[in-house]
Amino acid sequence: MSLQNNVAPHNLSLPLCDDAAKASHTLVIIPTFNEADNIGKLIADLKELYPIAVDILVIDDNSPDGTAGIVRSMQLTMRGIHLMTRERKLGLGTAYITGFLFALQKGYRYIVEMDADFSHDPAVVARFFDVMSDADLVIGSRYMNNTVNVVNWPLGRLILSKMASIYTRLVTGMPVADPTSGFKCFNVEVLRALNLDKINSQGYSFQIEMNFRAWKQGFIIKEIPIIFVDRTVGKSKMTHQNIREAVWMVWWLKIKSVVGLL
Repeated sequence: MSLQNNVAPHNLSLPLCDDAAKASHTLVIIPTFNEADNIGKLIADLKELYPIAVDILVIDDNSPDGTAGIVRSMQLTMRGIHLMTRERKLGLGTAYITGFLFALQKGYRYIVEMDADFSHDPAVVARFFDVMSDADLVIGSRYMNNTVNVVNWPLGRLILSKMASIYTRLVTGMPVADPTSGFKCFNVEVLRALNLDKINSQGYSFQIEMNFRAWKQGFIIKEIPIIFVDRTVGKSKMTHQNIREAVWMVWWLKIKSVVGLL
């Protein structure tokens, strides 16, 4: 199934459930931009590990390297692979919101966020399932129990990520060791409860905001340890603007929560 999305994500008109989608309880959302070197193998690994339980939605921001074409070719031989193409780079946050709306209309029970570059191990998805029976949101954490499980990151980026986690916890009070992690699993009830139209942040900020809103709504958040391995091919999509946004976003969330306007 291939969907063309050239309109604002919040105004999507999506197709109704089909019989194939009903067989799978989980949707893995993978935003992409120039991930031709990774996306084919990642989809193949996920479908080998979870041939029935998991469907995949790739949201591609008009990658010039042919990422979307690889996904289309795999749709011819594999069930449960969906593709949305967008006319330009619109950001990580809007990609996930688009995917969440798709998941809500399709009736999935669990929704997984996952990077395309193999920094997130596909085998960990099964561990999410194990914990979801007692949680509403499960986060794959690089920093649980005062450890650092990151491979191949330069020291400066590691320090930045770790300090961002500490800073976020101090400002918001949110009891999450790795609030900027992009590997997580939502129960659909969390997405139904949150006003997705209010969420416009990107990058680190998007992950923080989703966690914070779920926590303030009283949902149960748990973390599981993961080993984060930096990409071996392709380029990171994180920008300095994403980092700056995260610095003030935590205060914005805190203030909005205190005055009752979250």
